[in-house]
Formats: sequence, structure tokens, C-alpha cells
Amino acid sequence: MQKLFESLGYEGDRRFNTLNGHQRLLYLEGVNGRQIDVFIDRMKMCHVIELANRLGHEGPTLTPADLLLSKLQVYEVNMKDLVDTAALLLDHPIADHDDDAINGAYLARLTSDDWGLHRTLQLNSGRVRDAARVLEVDSRLIDQRLDELWSKIDAQPKSLRWKVRARVGDRVSWYQLPEEVRQPYQKD
Repeated sequence: MQKLFESLGYEGDRRFNTLNGHQRLLYLEGVNGRQIDVFIDRMKMCHVIELANRLGHEGPTLTPADLLLSKLQVYEVNMKDLVDTAALLLDHPIADHDDDAINGAYLARLTSDDWGLHRTLQLNSGRVRDAARVLEVDSRLIDQRLDELWSKIDAQPKSLRWKVRARVGDRVSWYQLPEEVRQPYQKD
């Protein structure tokens, strides 16, 4: 993998990769300031998303549902993540499968057992709706797809663990802030 990224003009972040290489690798490209995150078996940022059993599908990247999770599970979401999320929602319908669609059934299952993930997705869905109104995009389609997704999530029975954690609510933090990755190649 290292040779592939180096051949494409990327350099591994030695410190980050040494400390986190068992679960995540980071490659940076100096000319355009691009960053590639490689997650190994799980995506661990603000929440832990197990991916090992989700990688057997056809395609060069994660499924649309997993890509959506990679954006919406970040508590301190930024405008780039909101734009990326809006693009995913505009390009992919909500369905109960992963074939060029956002698998709402899968997301409903994940959030029915993890109140914290549910809460972060809930907050960020509102932030996506707000961002869509100021972007030059079809905010009605984004609202419609988020409504479809939340209909599936809300209909999914919640686990006992979810219900117990929900009683605590926002009084106790439910997310982790990921390690800040220094980006030495950003343009001034």
C-alpha cells in the first residue's frame, strides 16, 4: 500500500502511521493538499464503526451508507463534511440494500444499538439540512432522503442498552474527539 500511494505522489505521515498503523493510516499529497485515510477493519473517529464485514461488496470504495457514516459520525462536523454528505444524499436514494443506494436498514440497525451514534447522526442530519439551504443544491431532495432515512431509523426497535443510555441523554458525553491530524502540506 505504501508503494502504491508513493507512486501516486502521496507521502505517509510517519508519526501518525507508526502510532496508529494497526487501525488507521494517513497519506498526504503535497501539491494539492489531499489527504487519504485508510481504515483497517474499523473506522474509529468519534464513534467506532466496524467495517470488516462490510468490505466484500463490488466497488472501489465503501458503500454509500458507510461513506455517509464516515461523515455523519463526526461530532465536530465541518462544512466540507456537510457538502460531502449533501452530495451523497443527492446522488443515492435511501433503500434496504447497498446497490448504489444508502442502506437505511443497515444504518437503522447500527443506530438501534448505539444511542451515541444515533444522537450524533441526529444532530448532524439537522446540520446537513441547514447547510443544504445555503448551498446551491436541491435541499428538498436532501430533506426527503433524510426523512426517509430517519423513518427507517425511528421504526427500528431499540436495544435495552440504547434505552438505558438514552435516559442519561446529553448530560454525559457520548462521543470521542479523534486525534487531530497535523497537515503539513496545506497551502497558505
